[in-house]
Amino acid sequence: MTVNITLIVLMAVFFAAGIYLLLERSLTRVLLGLILMGNGANILILATSGEGGKSPLYVSGTAAEDYTDSLPQALILTAIVITFAVTAFMLGIIYRSWVLGREDDVQDDPEDRRVADQDSYDYEDDADIIADTTEFADEGEPR
Repeated sequence: MTVNITLIVLMAVFFAAGIYLLLERSLTRVLLGLILMGNGANILILATSGEGGKSPLYVSGTAAEDYTDSLPQALILTAIVITFAVTAFMLGIIYRSWVLGREDDVQDDPEDRRVADQDSYDYEDDADIIADTTEFADEGEPR
């Protein structure tokens, strides 16, 4: 199996640009990042699917390794449908955000800022246990 280096480079560029756009605060850029990530996933599946062969219809006398595997095609079609559904959902979120606030930037939530500024010490999880408070005794010890 040979891997086309052009597809690998294109896939890496799509993933890099998609991750960069996902980290933006604008919902439109997040949508573009999701689309690029979906296309990068499709190219990844295409690049790793192997070389083409005969169509997967049975012909007498043809060896099994000469046929094309149809699983990568099914995976790419499924990824396209999922990307389309996520795109439609994000378009609905962007439209609702625009109707309500006339902007598509995600604003900081004051409650999130308050939680982020809190001390990370949790009294229930981080406190020292003074004594063993288990109700179960070891097998060798009497009750």
